[in-house]
Amino acid sequence: MGLGDKIKNKAEEMAGKAKEVVGEATGNQELQTEGQVDQAKAHVKQAGQGVRDTVKGIRNSLDK
Repeated sequence: MGLGDKIKNKAEEMAGKAKEVVGEATGNQELQTEGQVDQAKAHVKQAGQGVRDTVKGIRNSLDK
């Protein structure tokens, strides 16, 4: 996974957390839920990219 992707996913995760906190503080359940969904999306992207990196590493080690 490229550094740019890692930064983008972390930023998405942090934005989701901010939405969740603001939603919780203001009693806005919709905003809170939206923040949780944004965080979950970021985590799924990170996991997918981690799997790709692992497969790439295995493939590279087999090519040697």
